[in-house]
Amino acid sequence: MNDWPEGWSDNDRGNRYGSGSASAQPESARVMRQVRRGPAAPPSGAGVPPQPSYVNGQGHGDYTNAQQTGYDSGYSSGQVYGGDPGGPGGPAGPGGYDTRGPRPAPNWRRRIKWTAISVVTVLVVTAVGTYFWADSKLQRDVDLSKVIDRPEAGEGTNYLIVGSDSREGMSAEEKKELHTGSAEGKRTDSMMILHTGSNGDTLISLPRDSDVEIPSFVGSESGKTYKGTGRHVKLNAAYAEDGPELLVRTVEFNTGLRIDHYVEIGFAGFANIVDSVGGVEIDIPQDIKDTKSGADFKKGKQTLNGEEALAFVRTRYALAGSDLDRTKNQQKFLAALANQVATPGTVLNPFKLYPTMGSGLDSLIVDKDMGLYDLASMFFAMKGVNSGDGKSMNMPISGSSGSNLVWDKAKVKTLVSQLKNDEKVTVSGN
Repeated sequence: MNDWPEGWSDNDRGNRYGSGSASAQPESARVMRQVRRGPAAPPSGAGVPPQPSYVNGQGHGDYTNAQQTGYDSGYSSGQVYGGDPGGPGGPAGPGGYDTRGPRPAPNWRRRIKWTAISVVTVLVVTAVGTYFWADSKLQRDVDLSKVIDRPEAGEGTNYLIVGSDSREGMSAEEKKELHTGSAEGKRTDSMMILHTGSNGDTLISLPRDSDVEIPSFVGSESGKTYKGTGRHVKLNAAYAEDGPELLVRTVEFNTGLRIDHYVEIGFAGFANIVDSVGGVEIDIPQDIKDTKSGADFKKGKQTLNGEEALAFVRTRYALAGSDLDRTKNQQKFLAALANQVATPGTVLNPFKLYPTMGSGLDSLIVDKDMGLYDLASMFFAMKGVNSGDGKSMNMPISGSSGSNLVWDKAKVKTLVSQLKNDEKVTVSGN
């Protein structure tokens, strides 16, 4: 006889594997006995304390028996180790206490670190992509290696900036709107030398009517050498004769100053750049009305759009000083344009930066060695000239020969010497 109340005898165990049975068969659907806190089973004898009842205690009960006895094994809900999170077997066990450990606090330092890395990565990728996109737009068509007998390089950097009357890509409507006419080919409408250095930047206008000598040169297309005959022409005729390479050769020969970079922009490109930055504010010194350029302005400060700006810089016949006064207006406007382009409002605003770069870079013709860094340096130097950190002037003129303007040779020699040595310019122009 078993001493345990309601105990199990060896015979009651049946042939179950792992319970002392010799059978090689495992127990079928053996379930861990669960203690039920319900009413205890009736005592089988006097003086025997009530015992907890075990549901499915035979080990052979199935899901139906468990339902009949009120036992929930947990398998019906897919939970192996307990019931609901708030129930007896869940994380918040009996009494509602959460048996899980506290949730770790967020690692803000780590989050900030990875956020910063992500932002920097995006900025770097965007900057690199923008650089290659912009660099691909430059038209590097001018080969300065074709220029012969060049002066020695000096200190600082010298840019030859040319505004041409090219009408390439313009429709008949645009030509009419911008008052450009329909002349074939292209000529130089304005020419400037910009010197950048450590002693201030200097912007020097070269009047298109300047009297210059055409030296010996090698044809940019033919490769043929043309010997100089001492003939004198207006400066813009050099460009018309054999393009940018001969213009550079002529400027270097007549000044003795080496040109490091060449930048050219046509009518349409100039107007598009002005429109892309929302117009350029400028103080017009006098009333101007010129039917040839389309200019019609009153004296005073105003904002010019692309069409108006082109008319302003091309105005010639409405000015008393003719070509010399026109070059002063061109300097003034280009400096104002550079000042507006090279501002945080444009550079840091993608809605202004990309249209400005797109319209501007598409229109520029530069030398083969010109890079975006050189171009940016040029614009910032022009901005410096406009803000008073540099100097703007015309090439010194001593008189005229017919309709040609003759340079003051003594002053030009001093000016070129100061530029070569990157010294502060003391020479004044007209």
